[in-house]
Amino acid sequence: MKAFDYKQFYDRVGKQNGWDFSQVKSITEGLNWELFTEVRGLCTKSDMLLDIGTGGGESVLPIADNVLQLIGIDASASMIRTARANLEAAQKPNVRFIQMNAELLKFPDRHFDIITCRHSEFSAAEVARVLTDDGVFLTQQISEGNKLNLKQAFGRGQAYGVESGTLLRQYIAELREAGFTHIQSVLVQLTQYYQTSDDLLFILTHTPTIPDFGQYEHDMRSFNQFVADNMTNKGIRTNEERFAILARKH
Repeated sequence: MKAFDYKQFYDRVGKQNGWDFSQVKSITEGLNWELFTEVRGLCTKSDMLLDIGTGGGESVLPIADNVLQLIGIDASASMIRTARANLEAAQKPNVRFIQMNAELLKFPDRHFDIITCRHSEFSAAEVARVLTDDGVFLTQQISEGNKLNLKQAFGRGQAYGVESGTLLRQYIAELREAGFTHIQSVLVQLTQYYQTSDDLLFILTHTPTIPDFGQYEHDMRSFNQFVADNMTNKGIRTNEERFAILARKH
């Protein structure tokens, strides 16, 4: 099976639609776990932090004041342009955003005290190489069961039909092979309500949840039916399923 080309997807979508996710209105119910909330509690003012797959930088910029230096990388040129525009507005002198492939990190060995990765691919071997021996790696990833009722409505979707937990097991195995010995994981399952159909439509046109959304004749019909079937007094109901991993070498 051909791997999904995330870089091509995000470059194309960014040019078409822009990246202002802040306009999306949704609420979640359930016991949450947020990557950068956890990171804020771990980092110190002397730490060097690398964020892999930083996107537009909105998620990581709020913790810039908690570290000595923050570097965000992304393979997508349009993502990095957005991140640099957000950085200019935020005025954080200790932050840099660089276009770079996660499979080949252009940094010295043992350079970062903390490495983060949210909803993006990473190379466990490269993370291990550029992380200090007493450093910590944290990642938050989308699980296979994410937005399952939405995928069922379309008959296709990101990791649709793959057993939940497959990617988690793969990443844990890769981290162990790369030399991490202390690995913890947590599964996060939430009920999510998008406030309007436009909010959900924004997600579908900006993420690969439903690949090639809008390019099939029946897509809008399926979308409207999904909204009608799942509308509640809280919003349009779906689910968010993700997992988190915290890994240390020692």
